[in-house]
Amino acid sequence: GDKAFAQFLTDEIQEEKKIQKHKSLPKVSGGWELEVHGTEAKLVRKIAGEKITVTFNINNSIPPSAEEDTQEQQKPDEQEPELTSTPNFVVEVIKDDTKQTLVLDCHFPEDEIGNEGEEESDIFTIREVSFQPTGEADWKDTNYTLNTDSLDWALYDHLMDFLADRGVDNTFADELIELSTALEHQEYIKFLEDLKSFVKCQ
Repeated sequence: GDKAFAQFLTDEIQEEKKIQKHKSLPKVSGGWELEVHGTEAKLVRKIAGEKITVTFNINNSIPPSAEEDTQEQQKPDEQEPELTSTPNFVVEVIKDDTKQTLVLDCHFPEDEIGNEGEEESDIFTIREVSFQPTGEADWKDTNYTLNTDSLDWALYDHLMDFLADRGVDNTFADELIELSTALEHQEYIKFLEDLKSFVKCQ
């Protein structure tokens, strides 16, 4: 059984490498520096007295519904649809002269992706906003967290503009999806390779 499994994985790895779009991770424009630790990626940008950090994790970043819908209508000779990784991401804005970090928890709503027609709509939304002490590893649950569900739309718009002024806009979000998808695929291939070595190990 293990031999067949290893053979299957070898074929699968070859297939995945064939469809791999990026041999190296795509860059995000606007002077963002990328750090990757396993499945977590961090983009950092410094502008006039502020440091902006965007963190996301590719685990569980591929929406499940996309796969189920396409299986039924798929013709046998069609290529599998491209999976897109749309991770939640956290934006931290740190001002040099304060001890607080403004934290904005953002995500890609599933129904928004693919609605390219509407130019005006944002492809990501802010879910929660809070202040956290700068430099502390653990965030406090006792700090007030603003949920945007019940938020005055004018305040929400200002928060979105605040992010856009710091380079976190639709273009950035598109590039983040591209980067995340490439990273997810790279990690998936690495996982298959590790699994193959594990199965072959006697």
